[in-house]
Amino acid sequence: MVVAIVGASGAVGQELLQVLAERHFPVSELRLFGSARSAGTTYSFQGQAYRVDELRHGNQFEGVDIALVSAGGGVSKEYAEDITRFGTVMIDNSSAFRMDENVPLVVPEINAQDADNRPRGIIANPNCSTIVMALPLFALHRISPIRRVHVATY
Repeated sequence: MVVAIVGASGAVGQELLQVLAERHFPVSELRLFGSARSAGTTYSFQGQAYRVDELRHGNQFEGVDIALVSAGGGVSKEYAEDITRFGTVMIDNSSAFRMDENVPLVVPEINAQDADNRPRGIIANPNCSTIVMALPLFALHRISPIRRVHVATY
């Protein structure tokens, strides 16, 4: 599978590289993208060095199966069309598409099947606090339906 990581030099991008390696995700080709500042940086993945390319408009995502995007909402919105144009599935970690009715909001342990219907070619995920909360709440909800939750994060 050809996988791209947008925001590869950031903390989340680095974690994505680590998780892909730990889970032995079937990566046949890896493409790393970032800002002009991080372009040229190299990272190791499965014993091989990969260089970060500057994210630009155009056809950088041609042939990419999955793009894991964690570079902020502005970048996600600006580059979504470039990323999905060739059929790449964009999995977005920002808030850019969380309220878009044509983008499924997915927590794999809860509603993975929703990822199958992605009219815009994008899958969104909730923020980290929501995911951590949703997992136990979903387990409780299956036992006794939850009608409302009041949450505050600081």
